[in-house]
Amino acid sequence: MAPASLSWCYGAALALICGSPLVHSALAPENEVPLRSTTWLPEGKITSVTLPKGRTRRLYFTLRKKASGMSVTVSPCDLPIEWSLAACTLKDKPVKNLQWSSKKSMPEVWWRGPGTEEKIHSFTGDAADTYSGSPHPHASIYILRLRSKQQSTRATLFLHEGQGSSGIFPLLPADPRVHTLGVGMTSVSLSWAPSASITSLPREENNYEYCVLVNSLRNYPSLCAVREGTEREKDHQQDKKETNRKEAAWPVLKDWWWEQWDTYPEAQHLPSSFPVEDVQCVCQGTESVCTISELLPDSPYYFDVFVIDRLNGTSAAYKGTSARTHEEARRAITPLREGELRWVTFKNGGSKSNSEQFFSFRPRGWQQSGLLTLQSCGKGDMLKVTVSSKGQVLTSQGVGPDLAHIWLQGSPSYLIHLQREGTSAGQIPTVIDHALPGGLTASVKMQISSAYHRREVPSLPSTLQIKSFNRLRGCNSVTLAWMGTEERSLYCVYRRRLGNQEAETGGVSALTAPCLGPESRSDTERVLCKYFQELNPRRAVTTAVIGGLEPGMAYVFDVYLMRRWGIPIKYASKMVKTRKEC
Repeated sequence: MAPASLSWCYGAALALICGSPLVHSALAPENEVPLRSTTWLPEGKITSVTLPKGRTRRLYFTLRKKASGMSVTVSPCDLPIEWSLAACTLKDKPVKNLQWSSKKSMPEVWWRGPGTEEKIHSFTGDAADTYSGSPHPHASIYILRLRSKQQSTRATLFLHEGQGSSGIFPLLPADPRVHTLGVGMTSVSLSWAPSASITSLPREENNYEYCVLVNSLRNYPSLCAVREGTEREKDHQQDKKETNRKEAAWPVLKDWWWEQWDTYPEAQHLPSSFPVEDVQCVCQGTESVCTISELLPDSPYYFDVFVIDRLNGTSAAYKGTSARTHEEARRAITPLREGELRWVTFKNGGSKSNSEQFFSFRPRGWQQSGLLTLQSCGKGDMLKVTVSSKGQVLTSQGVGPDLAHIWLQGSPSYLIHLQREGTSAGQIPTVIDHALPGGLTASVKMQISSAYHRREVPSLPSTLQIKSFNRLRGCNSVTLAWMGTEERSLYCVYRRRLGNQEAETGGVSALTAPCLGPESRSDTERVLCKYFQELNPRRAVTTAVIGGLEPGMAYVFDVYLMRRWGIPIKYASKMVKTRKEC
């Protein structure tokens, strides 16, 4: 046996007198200063000790003569430690009739004599470990040694006399692992085997609960590690703020404090608040299934589960797990071609993906300008368009049956978000476009073009009404008039003959929906196209004589303003009936 071990074994003679803090006056004169203090580990009490880096801490305890068993639990705080338990036997006993003295602070004893020591347990790691067994038959005193090699830390100790569990620490199941049930974009579902401490007691007598710790740093082996880790992170953040301050003698003072501070009782409890925002804790009663929500997408997280004994102020840690949340679903963005006329359709269904679509456009030319025109094809549609560039919203407005013009300028690219917000009747009214293959249905008509050498939205006619002149109405021709603009534009007139029944029922609107443009009309229905321009908007009136008609028949006439930019503007349909007799 090493001399150092013998010296410490000799120093434990006070155990032979069953805890009487007496020292022989002849062996311990008043002016003698002890080399080391003897630290006693109390029974049935949680004790927290500091472990200076590289130094071995020793604690001593004795057992009652009739003790049937014992258990020693050591819970490292945050770092791996080495600890061992040894039984020491002293061969010589002190004289019973000697005078002894005592001190109030802590037991100090001096002893000289031979003895033996036997190691009965050792452990290395950062997990809580418990030694349980029968008392050593010849042990006079037990020595508990603890050492931290990495850096100064703390450990929690508990001594229990008797057989079986002390009942002060919650029990962990045979499989103490935390399992991942499911991982989403902003949530993770967890499960774990229930603790026997919770399942063995009635609910009204249950003082236990589970607490789930979530953070993006690492897994923690204990609540003490959580406190130490968050305080260390807080100190690190504080050090960054004070880099310009002059350093004082605090490091030396801190090391001295770690070395001199002795044992003190500290019950484990859940921190009411964490100094680091990255750490979140959720306590949820006795349910062994938990879903953590409001997480960030595509981010790593660590999950630890602790079973807490609120009555005794203790806890036990499950083996934590980690998971990475799913990344956000990348939205489909459709590039728009120059001058392309697009019918935007929405699928039926309540999901968000069915009610919105994204498009992108890059205007040509150094002006980086463009004109976006949209028109809703359903009377009950509630649509919204939002145009943004470089993450900044440029404009947002509703889209209805009237043509909407949005002027774009100053950005190399634009993101167009078209969203269906709902309908007045609870359904999606759509219009069949006969020009689309297979009779597809559409909700919005959209077109975008690069606007070369323009600085604003093109001018619109003051009114979109078509006027017919009764005096100029004949058996084979009619005369129409409509308002134009000061810009030179092309106007095309289309006609459609109605049957007698359609003319009587007034079924014109179904054939002339506002979103149907000249691309949906047959070439045989086009009767003329003409250019027109008038610088004075009040006098911008143009007329056309439509011939080749049959006497006594009803016709529907449509006029379209054809422009270089945007969707053609459709005037309100006009029904005119030729004379039967002339």
